[in-house]
Amino acid sequence: MGEVDNKKPKVVIIGAGMAGLAAARRLHVCAGDLLDVVVVEAGDRIGGRIFTSEFANARVEMGATWIHGIEGSPIYDVARKAGALIPNQRGDDGETQFPWERMDGFPSDALTLAEGGQALDPALLRRISSLFSHLKSLIVSGEIAADKEIVSVGAFLRSGFESYRAANGGDWLEEAVFAMHECGEREYTAVDDLYSLDLAAEEEYMEFPGEHITLPGGYSRVPEFIAAALPPGTIRLGRSVSRVEWRLSGDHGVKLHFDDGEVELADHAIVTVSLGVLKAGINGAGGLVFSPFLPEAKRGAIERLGFGLVDKLFMEIEGGIGKVKSPFPFLRMAFDPGRHVAEIPWWMRRTDSICPIYGGSHVLLAWFVGREAAEIEKLSDDDIIHGVHATLAGFSLPAGDFGRISKVRRSSWGRNPRFLGSYSYVAVGSSGDDQDALADPVDGSLQILFAGEATHRTRYATTHGAYLSGVREADRLVRHYGF
Repeated sequence: MGEVDNKKPKVVIIGAGMAGLAAARRLHVCAGDLLDVVVVEAGDRIGGRIFTSEFANARVEMGATWIHGIEGSPIYDVARKAGALIPNQRGDDGETQFPWERMDGFPSDALTLAEGGQALDPALLRRISSLFSHLKSLIVSGEIAADKEIVSVGAFLRSGFESYRAANGGDWLEEAVFAMHECGEREYTAVDDLYSLDLAAEEEYMEFPGEHITLPGGYSRVPEFIAAALPPGTIRLGRSVSRVEWRLSGDHGVKLHFDDGEVELADHAIVTVSLGVLKAGINGAGGLVFSPFLPEAKRGAIERLGFGLVDKLFMEIEGGIGKVKSPFPFLRMAFDPGRHVAEIPWWMRRTDSICPIYGGSHVLLAWFVGREAAEIEKLSDDDIIHGVHATLAGFSLPAGDFGRISKVRRSSWGRNPRFLGSYSYVAVGSSGDDQDALADPVDGSLQILFAGEATHRTRYATTHGAYLSGVREADRLVRHYGF
C-alpha cells in the first residue's frame, strides 16, 4: 500500500464478479504489463452473483442459471472454452454424469392445478397462455397504442386481460391462471410489483438469438476460466472497500479505504459492485460510499433505477438417495384470488411453480421475488418446510404422496451485504438514459468508472450484460492510453 507508481498507471477494479473479471482480462490482453491491474473482492470467492453449488447430490445454481441465447453470446463462448458445456463425471466407472439443474431443458409437461386441487382445462390454459404471450410480444415489439395513463408493464397486462374478460367473460379460474403468468414475469424481471416496471423501456431490452441453456459443468466455470488467465496475485479476496475518495488534491487519482483501515492509491477505479450496494451507499445504509458525493446525475440514476430480489429455494424430498425416480410433477399453481386455503402462508401465494430440478429428481425448486423472497430469507428451515407442505396439501398434493421435504437451501441474495439484491430493472420514473448515466465516468474524467449489469442499457439483468460492461470500461482506458 502506498503512492501511485508514476511509471505504470494503476487500475483497481472493485468486485470480482463477471464485470470485474471481464475488465481485468481485457486490460491484461490489451495492455499486458503496461498497467498495474488489481481486482479487490470483499468476499471469499470470485463470481459475484454466479455461484454453482451442490445440494442433495445434484449440482445447483444459487444465482445465474441460464445463458439467454447462445448465438453471439460472449458467455456461451467462454463457457465453451472453459469446458462448462461438458457434463462432469462421477463415480468409479468414470461414466456416470453428475446431475445438474435443468439438465433436461425447460419442461413442457406441466401439471397445472387450481387452488383446492382442480385440474385445469387444457383449452383454458392455452387461451390464457396465448393471451399473455400476445401481450408480451406487443410490449417487446413496441407496437402499443399510445396511452399516457398506462406507463407500467403491470398496467398494460391488466388492461389487456380486462379487455379479454369484457369480450369473452370467464370466471375466477381465468383470473388465477393469468395471475400465475404474472408471477412468472415477476421472477424473470426481479420486480416485486409489475406496476413498478417501466413499459417503454421493455422495448429496448435485448437477448441473443438461439436456445437458452444451462451449463452441465456449472456456471462458476465461466468466471473461474476468466480468472485463471490473469497473472497470479491480480485478484485479492477478503478486501472490502467501504469508501472511494476522489478529486484528491495534488493529483488526479483515487484513494480506496478498506474496512480494515488500510488505504490504497490508484490512478483509476472501476466500480463493479451491485446497484443494491450503490443504493445503500447513497442512502446512508452501508454499501459503498464516495467522498465527495457522486454528481447529482449519477446519484439520481442510482436512486431511480430498480433493483430487485429473486431467491431460489431448493428442497430435498426424503428417500432421494438411490436410483428410484421421484414422481413429483412439474407443478404450476393457480391460486384463487378470492378464496384462500387458510393453511397456505402468504409468502407462497405469488410463487407460480414447484418443480423437480430435472425430471425424476428428488430435489425440488421454487422461485420467490420481492417481499416473499425477503420473508423466506428470515424464516427458519422448519417454517419453510411446514409452509410448503401446507401449500401442496392446499392443491390436493399431500406430502405422503411424494415423500416429505427433509431439507431446504435458499440463495438469500438480499441479506448478503455484498449484493443486497439480485439484479436490476428499469423502474417507472427511470429510463435507459439512467443506465447510460450510471455507465458514464464520473465528471467526464477516468478516475472512477462504472461497470456491472445495471450499467448496460439493453442487456441489463444478465451475465452477458455484466461481461460486456466490463469490456466497455476496460476499452475506455485502453483508448485513453493508446494501447
